Amino acid sequence: MKRIILFLSILITGITLKAQLPEKAEDISPLLNGEVLPDAVLKAPDGSEHNLTGVLKQKPSVVLFYRGGWCPFCNAHLAEIQLAQNEIVDLGYQIIAISPDSPENLQTTDEKSKLTYSLYSDAGGVLINAIGIAFKAPERYSEMLSEKSEGLNDGFLPVPSVFVTDTNGIIAFEYINPDYKTRLSAELLLAVLENLEFED
Repeated sequence: MKRIILFLSILITGITLKAQLPEKAEDISPLLNGEVLPDAVLKAPDGSEHNLTGVLKQKPSVVLFYRGGWCPFCNAHLAEIQLAQNEIVDLGYQIIAISPDSPENLQTTDEKSKLTYSLYSDAGGVLINAIGIAFKAPERYSEMLSEKSEGLNDGFLPVPSVFVTDTNGIIAFEYINPDYKTRLSAELLLAVLENLEFED
């Protein structure tokens, strides 16, 4: 009986999340500057689990959300940020990138793009939903998204986003554009990072 109740609870939660998803990328309601990125359990490419708050505590962070390694615009942006990584690190930041891809697919992206910063999987979209950047994926994406997430993505996409946070996860800057073809350039990101000041 307990198992049935638990299953129904998970099912209802999943249905509720799906029902609340905005229909279009333009309809999202993301967290704002000054708000805190919520905690969530993410998976690294090796399958190990990591709490977001624990990762963010290490250093001020540039947190990228991307659609997946299957997206050429995402791969181009990840590569552009990689080229600026040394400068970003010299300014005192770490870079982490999060997508609905499974850990195995993160490995593929990592190897293909030769990334030296950390990738994490939010395959079920718990964090992406909590931040308010998820929307309903077009129907034609459904099968592919399910495959890339090992069956955990039931039809959502994140609007590609960049958040800059302090070690408490407080958002100091964000760039969110519903047009997935338009990304924050590394040059502009560096200009932002050079001018941000965090309270002690």
